[in-house]
Amino acid sequence: MTQQIPSTEPELTGVRNFRDVGGLPTVDGRRVRHGVLFRSGHLAHATAQDAVFLSSLGLHTVFDFRNAADQKLEGADIELPGVRNVNLPLSDPADGAEFWKMVRDGDLDQLRSILADGKGADRMISSYRMIIKERTAEHTRVVHSLVEDSVPALMHCAAGKDRAGLSVAVTLLALGVERDAIVDDYLKSSAKHRRYKVHRSGSSASAYSPEVMELLDPLFDARTEYLAAAFETIEETWGGVDPYLEQGLGLTPGARERLRERMLD
Repeated sequence: MTQQIPSTEPELTGVRNFRDVGGLPTVDGRRVRHGVLFRSGHLAHATAQDAVFLSSLGLHTVFDFRNAADQKLEGADIELPGVRNVNLPLSDPADGAEFWKMVRDGDLDQLRSILADGKGADRMISSYRMIIKERTAEHTRVVHSLVEDSVPALMHCAAGKDRAGLSVAVTLLALGVERDAIVDDYLKSSAKHRRYKVHRSGSSASAYSPEVMELLDPLFDARTEYLAAAFETIEETWGGVDPYLEQGLGLTPGARERLRERMLD
């Protein structure tokens, strides 16, 4: 039986960006049920008290969208009794490992070369477009798992913003949630207390400089244009949300209705 959690966000010590996406409105006047879909940053640093709270949610499945490089850096998720952990990497570790080493080392010249003059935001937009277009197999598995048995579910990546953000957005599109409500929920990840904590090596004097932080800002922001790029990719590639769900993810109208019955009030 799904537990109803308070509308206020819990103060978790070792898990950032946690929230229940319940309450979001659909275009036909329904709402996402509380206690069926949660999102967060990684669970690798969850404290014993965090684990008690997470265990109280009655979770069936934790979807972890981190890649092997992320897991090597942060560690594996804590194990929650009776909860299934599903790892579906939505990014290539070869692409990320060297880049994040550069970030942790605070290599100013290299960071300027790849992030300055809008290149950081462009990198994020390209990543969002790629995930929507090329990771349909992973998103297919997510939505079909939710139709079958995986509710209540928690979706997370490293920060809980991009890869998890897209997976949550895809799920909400399938539920018929209003587009503005999807964007508003996504943008909450920009709040200072929710942002990912970068593990810096401290080997460079510029590691914590204002310029480095400004260069990195596009990577840690949740920006409307990022999610808009994902929605545009759906329109450009499949011609709309309905054909994307049916052709891209194999979600039939019948399966979609079962999903809605599982997750909407």
